[in-house]
Amino acid sequence: MIHQVVTVSPETSYEEAARILYGNNISGAPVVNARGELVGILSEKDLFRAMFPLYREYLADPQAYRDQEEQEERMSELRHEPIVKYMQSPAITVDVDAPILRAGGLLLAHGLHRLPVLDHGKLVGIVTRENIFRRILQRRLFALMQKVDKKHTIAYIYD
Repeated sequence: MIHQVVTVSPETSYEEAARILYGNNISGAPVVNARGELVGILSEKDLFRAMFPLYREYLADPQAYRDQEEQEERMSELRHEPIVKYMQSPAITVDVDAPILRAGGLLLAHGLHRLPVLDHGKLVGIVTRENIFRRILQRRLFALMQKVDKKHTIAYIYD
């Protein structure tokens, strides 16, 4: 789990949110209100989707997805809009005491890359697919590999 979480507020502009994600080399961030309460989550995917017409707009005019001038105009309009329009709310979360496989299952079941971690309703961290995968590998697979006969290990292949 990542304890130092970069957050944004619902009023953060699209442009500022994009700068925050890019500047921190992250692909998403929890959205918290002025009281520090989790109100949603924002991802690069949400920002990317906002650049393109909605599906119903696409059905009405399929050319809209291919019209780069219209997309540029849309981007110009998006810059100052608050992210509350694009964030996912409510955020799917996991409790700090939840088993790691529960968190992994939630990520997989909902097609997510990150989960805010709560302790009695308070944001205390964020866990990503990578965090979970690495932890499972460390705990389970590497432990099993140590029990396997040396000739069946990766090290044996390179000897």
